[in-house]
Amino acid sequence: MRGALLERFRAVFGREPEVVARAPGRIEVIGNHTDYNGGPVLGAAIDRSIWVALARIPDGPRRFASDGRPGVVELPPGAAERLAGANSWVNYPLGVLVALGEAGHPVPAGFDYLAMSNVPTGAGLSSSAAIELSSCLAFLKSAGATVNRTTLAQLGQRAENRFVGVPCGILDQGISSFGRKDHLVYIDCRVPKFDTVPLPAGSNFWIFNTHTKHALIDGLYATRHEECMEAARVIGVPQLVAATPAMLAAAETKLSRASYKRARHVIDEIGRVEQAVTALRAGDLRALGKLLLASHRSSRTWFENSTPELDFLVDQLEEEKGVFGARLTGGGFGGAAMALANEDFTPASAGRVSEAYFQKFSSRLEVIHARTEDGAALVTAGT
Repeated sequence: MRGALLERFRAVFGREPEVVARAPGRIEVIGNHTDYNGGPVLGAAIDRSIWVALARIPDGPRRFASDGRPGVVELPPGAAERLAGANSWVNYPLGVLVALGEAGHPVPAGFDYLAMSNVPTGAGLSSSAAIELSSCLAFLKSAGATVNRTTLAQLGQRAENRFVGVPCGILDQGISSFGRKDHLVYIDCRVPKFDTVPLPAGSNFWIFNTHTKHALIDGLYATRHEECMEAARVIGVPQLVAATPAMLAAAETKLSRASYKRARHVIDEIGRVEQAVTALRAGDLRALGKLLLASHRSSRTWFENSTPELDFLVDQLEEEKGVFGARLTGGGFGGAAMALANEDFTPASAGRVSEAYFQKFSSRLEVIHARTEDGAALVTAGT
């Protein structure tokens, strides 16, 4: 990726970049919609990243390019208006610039900027967090500044919440920032506090991208967010992480049916995350797999963010040799299913699942065999 990035930067802008940064996509292993409710989450940074190259233009324009979009988007220094249509992808790095400025960090005035990605969009792998964090590192480096990993994650979240307009928690940015090879990232979202948990040897992840709709900005994510907030208000807690199953049962008649169902999923899911950490520390992948399956069924029944395509995939994967467990990953409403497996689940196994899916839905899956990877980092820009 680095070599292709440098070559593309030269082709687009006719010069060498001064700064290169990368940030990985992520798998949400378990903890579906718990983060903005103050709960814990468990995820993995993966070996698919967004790379950003940047070179300053003192007192000049801000020029944005991407390998996934034609042309160059040119904006004046200090531009802070959201873009629409084909240029809306620029809102992610632009939102980071705004977040940096609001937090008092220096930012470059003008620059040439190129993003290159092998993180599939719309697959629940958080390409948005990856571009936010890689952009943030590049902007800071070009301005001669640094931040710690916690602040990096928070700046990315701030950009997505306040500028892009998605009320996400810190799960995506936290995992992309704190990722570590052969480990999962555990986040206590109340603080937030970050830790890593070893992933037992021989285990890996398979991702099955349905390419069905996964557009969180269109309102489904925001609706679920508000339903959770309503449940917390009625129960009488600041966030659902502070609610117990008994408290939810006592408030059931006061809650709308939708808010009750969302809270039921979140409260139960918080318990599953903690059980998953215990299983990982014991090296018990079978116990972890059962928790993944329970998480998916809860997402389907109580949070209602699954789809027939995702349900079919999870059912198929559950029957395959070498699969410990499977579930939807990410925000839901389409996107991808994830399987935790060992070496007994092979490319041929993935092919059987794909063929069954095609026979059912007349659509081809994108299959990704993912490994864990280190988190966001600066990369040497030179050749």
